[in-house]
Amino acid sequence: MTIHENGTLDVITIGEAMAMFIASENGDLASVEHFVKRIAGAELNVATGLARLGLKVGWVSRVGNDSFGRFTRQQLETEGVNSCLVTTDPRYPTGFQLKSKTGDGTNPEVEYFRKGSAASHLSVADFNHDYFGSARHLHLSGVAAALSDSALALSKYAAQEMKRWGKTLSFDPNLRPVLWSSEHEMIKQLNTLASYADWVLPGISEGKILTGYSQPEAIADFYLEMGVKAVIIKTGSDGAWYKTAEGDQGQVAAIRTDNVVDTVGAGDGFAVGVISALLEGKTLPQAIKRGNKIGSLAIQVAGDSEGLPTRAALGDF
Repeated sequence: MTIHENGTLDVITIGEAMAMFIASENGDLASVEHFVKRIAGAELNVATGLARLGLKVGWVSRVGNDSFGRFTRQQLETEGVNSCLVTTDPRYPTGFQLKSKTGDGTNPEVEYFRKGSAASHLSVADFNHDYFGSARHLHLSGVAAALSDSALALSKYAAQEMKRWGKTLSFDPNLRPVLWSSEHEMIKQLNTLASYADWVLPGISEGKILTGYSQPEAIADFYLEMGVKAVIIKTGSDGAWYKTAEGDQGQVAAIRTDNVVDTVGAGDGFAVGVISALLEGKTLPQAIKRGNKIGSLAIQVAGDSEGLPTRAALGDF
């Protein structure tokens, strides 16, 4: 198997891509006649953002033998994301979603058509030791883990192997309660995945659900006691709060914007900033500042990844 053409990878992530149809006019999805097609998927958003910043990124998934699957591959090639471990599975379709347009910065209505998708059939069989071993960092999200038992098994196995090899890991819980059999199972499995990570990036509301604590420091301590090196908690309009295993802690202020178009994708943009900066050797406050910056750019556009900047566009951040 040819791993890739451009040498070792910086980051690998595992996830599902969906074709996303964004309404061109406001109102209920049932009444909308015109849509714009884009690509969606939490882990793919992160892979895209990191690739735009110049990192070598691999994205692992399955797509169907259909137009949405071909569209996904086209987008990967356009963004320069390595797709050597993207399998075309002729048995199952590529998922898609419909997203409303609100025009006032509120969360849009989203309808998913992903049950039984090709990506939900990801399994440990999709793990290639040479490919994963070529990367220095693994980023996981709770979305891929929620797709199926076999996809969860792949996420766990990849985390265990990468940790055994001494690689760094980041984990964004990205809660999708509707995809889990119960909240108890979601909490149990996602906290297990978090325990393998060096950097855990929950939102404050996610942290409350996953740990039972309401204060950022208590949430952070919950994961630090598992052996996590740093916990970065997204605190909405306040920015982000962090604490490390060494006891360093602090708040990094949000970057304000008055042009809020669509808040979907803000967390993925934040992850792009934090991961890229930490892999470059930046300090944690510097990394969070970059995360806040890219998150602020992501919410100023309708698509999930349109706002993710290139290295040149990022500027001094």
